[in-house]
Amino acid sequence: MLTVPRPIPAAAPAPAADVRARQGEVPCIDSAALLGPRGEVHITHHGQVYRLRVTSLGKLILTK
Repeated sequence: MLTVPRPIPAAAPAPAADVRARQGEVPCIDSAALLGPRGEVHITHHGQVYRLRVTSLGKLILTK
């Protein structure tokens, strides 16, 4: 049976995710906390910049 971790509320400080990771769980971060009021964030990965944003339909899209 697959269990999905409950998301961390937007008001929770980031260290709460670190505690889960140390306990062997994959961190689960609320998208509002991750994307902020603009609804997007830039992520660097292996020297490349990616853009994670919310679409007009409320879905997440990751683009290079």
